[in-house]
Amino acid sequence: MELIKGALANFRRQPAFIGFVLFAIALILNIALQGPAGFFSARSLNTLFSTAVPFLLVVMAHGVLLISGTLDISIGIQLALVNVVTIMTVQEWGIPFLGGALLGIAASVVVSTVLWVLISVFRLPDLLASFAMTYAIRGVNVLIMNIPQGTVPRAYINFYGSSVLMFIPMSALVLLAVGLAWVFLKRTSFGTNIYAVGANPQNAFAAGISPAKVQFQAFMVKAVITGIAGICLTLMTGSGNPLQAEPWGLRSLAAAIIGGLTFGGWGTMACSVFGGSFLVLIDNSVFFFFNMLNRMVPGLTISSFWNNFVADAIIFLGLLTTIITVKGQRETLRVNIQNKYLTRRRQENDG
Repeated sequence: MELIKGALANFRRQPAFIGFVLFAIALILNIALQGPAGFFSARSLNTLFSTAVPFLLVVMAHGVLLISGTLDISIGIQLALVNVVTIMTVQEWGIPFLGGALLGIAASVVVSTVLWVLISVFRLPDLLASFAMTYAIRGVNVLIMNIPQGTVPRAYINFYGSSVLMFIPMSALVLLAVGLAWVFLKRTSFGTNIYAVGANPQNAFAAGISPAKVQFQAFMVKAVITGIAGICLTLMTGSGNPLQAEPWGLRSLAAAIIGGLTFGGWGTMACSVFGGSFLVLIDNSVFFFFNMLNRMVPGLTISSFWNNFVADAIIFLGLLTTIITVKGQRETLRVNIQNKYLTRRRQENDG
């Protein structure tokens, strides 16, 4: 029992704690509105994961940048870039779909490299640089594909929407693979350096760590994850659209912060997953709640405005809760470290 209490107490001090609590509340709400049988059915889980995974991957990609001390609000429209490059190269050049997908990921890498140069080399504010990049990418997307068009081979769509062992969505395995890759990266020198640079670039530089190099690596990791998210979005929609997913730039930032990430050296990838899942489940909950009202009250019609308003209001409350909680966690951590340091100095002086 004491071991369990100690583990819970330790978890409460983790950055992902409040994100997990919000995720759990949203999950319980979804189960209550849909019913356990409906929510946990293979079809329902497959639909939920296949539509949610592209957004969750974007939140994870944004989380990498936040840990390194920067951000990219153009990340949403970058998914559309991956989408249109993949679709149009297959359609116009006749190359296999996998070849088009690799070119789409390469396009994401090019954009991230340009942003790294603007932010880490030329020292432009990340918010300003990525805001401007949003419009530049949008223009490139429309040049490549002026109207929504194109198709994806049915075999790839079916593969993405399939299940393993009859109940594990294939899309969930994509999310798991990216998560495991991050676990591996976190155990390398990059995983240590990214937190050092995010927390204090000056101290990291004094310790022999190049902040520009580490942020370049962070942008490359973000580019690959964003590219994979763009391919998942392409498989989910089955066609190309040059203007889709643009709002995900700000929504992914909000989701990462709701999960417990802050700018620079604080938080984990679990924060991104919990925060992104909270947004997805809240949107689902509001949708099913208003559908239930429509069935209960004959003749009642509720516009999509109210769906978005209620969902965004709940998300705002979650964001406010996380900001206050994380601030308290960081202050408690700072005080604890300071007390341990003072205690050690006192013991050394007494010795």
